[in-house]
Amino acid sequence: MQRVGVINWHGGKDFAPLTLVVGDRAKPRLIRSLREVAEVLIVAWPTDDGEEYMAAVKACLDAIYGNIPAKAARDALIRAAEEAGIPVIAIAH
Repeated sequence: MQRVGVINWHGGKDFAPLTLVVGDRAKPRLIRSLREVAEVLIVAWPTDDGEEYMAAVKACLDAIYGNIPAKAARDALIRAAEEAGIPVIAIAH
């Protein structure tokens, strides 16, 4: 675990990439870092409502600041996508 207060935009080995199909054009969006999680939640998300969405935003911020593992933010993003009806494609290593 990282020190509290250290900003981590990447997530490191703890963040397995995934693809979301977000937006009107349904163009797949590859998510490989906490920065990309934040961008998709703030810029491309179809709604700013929903319990899982709010939990994902909080989890993303917590992971960026090193308070929780990046995997927890990734898991929260997947739950928010399921809540919003956004297809998720997990990438296997």
